[in-house]
Amino acid sequence: MFERFTKDARAVVQGAVEQAEGARAQTVDAEHLLLALLDREGSRASFALSALGAGERKEEVRQALAEARRRAGLTRAETDALAGLGIDVSEIVARVEEAHGVGAMAGDRKGKRWWSGHRSFSKGAKEVLEQALRAAVARRDRGIGDEHILLALTVRPGVPAEVLADHGVTHESLTRVLGGGTGEACA
Repeated sequence: MFERFTKDARAVVQGAVEQAEGARAQTVDAEHLLLALLDREGSRASFALSALGAGERKEEVRQALAEARRRAGLTRAETDALAGLGIDVSEIVARVEEAHGVGAMAGDRKGKRWWSGHRSFSKGAKEVLEQALRAAVARRDRGIGDEHILLALTVRPGVPAEVLADHGVTHESLTRVLGGGTGEACA
């Protein structure tokens, strides 16, 4: 599959690895793919993000991802579901951070000894890359570009899709901006 990745898509994957290394994460996650996409310039995905207004709000997107990481990666829907059971996630986060420091639930390992070897991709990140292949096939594109990774992030349930939707980037809006293809296999 990786032989079909364009130069831009390969740069996103490499950027995701660098994001994971910078955060000292054990694995490369879907959130790292989104962070790497936000760093891109002059590509189809960066064009689409700018066209949808998310280009000038990149820092807001990064902040929303950081807040979700502080909640141990829980989406707002998951937080709401827990609230329905009487569990206040913000209270839990506050107590854990009071005892263990800010970001304790994020899995950040800053200040701790860390092996800086090869990082594997999490199940979620692998699913995003597989979905990117499906998006490219559905659009009848020859290669898998960074725009396909962005499309894949919008259809896979989780924090990246939620954060993107909050900033006006949905599968439907992306399909409109990118044009061509049916995107049916993505949904």
